[in-house]
Amino acid sequence: MLPLPLFTDTVFRMLCAVLVGCLIGVDRDLHGKPTGMKTLRLVSLGACIATMCAMNFSAVTLNASTDVSRVVQGIVTGIGFLGAGVILKHPGKRRIRGLTTAASIWVTAAVGILCSMGVWGLPLAATILLILLLLIGRTVEKYLLRRWERKTEEERARSADVEDQ
Repeated sequence: MLPLPLFTDTVFRMLCAVLVGCLIGVDRDLHGKPTGMKTLRLVSLGACIATMCAMNFSAVTLNASTDVSRVVQGIVTGIGFLGAGVILKHPGKRRIRGLTTAASIWVTAAVGILCSMGVWGLPLAATILLILLLLIGRTVEKYLLRRWERKTEEERARSADVEDQ
């Protein structure tokens, strides 16, 4: 059993990882995306726990251990496969769906890793940035889509020809 101060610190880190995953997941849930609060809480918590295991549940932060580096590499790789599962290409359309969801899964894991390291300002800043990017990005994408839809078929074809070159 961990000594009480270390146990408390470890539980606090895991709770922060769950909270961060939840905050990111709320945005995904509100917009009907395939991953939401439950999934992103689990991703963040899992990344946090795996990293803390590699750190041997040390209270010391930013430890430059080779074991931690390997665990982080494994998390990033594993999350890449999880994210790939939500990316879909629609046959016959030039549209791919799920890229933002996959990216949010990946970033959520990275924020979970930051929580495990106990550098509290970074997970908070990363979460705020991610939520802002999701909100602003959605607004910009909707504007650009409306603009694209107002173009005539001829204008769209010319734009597509330029993209293919």
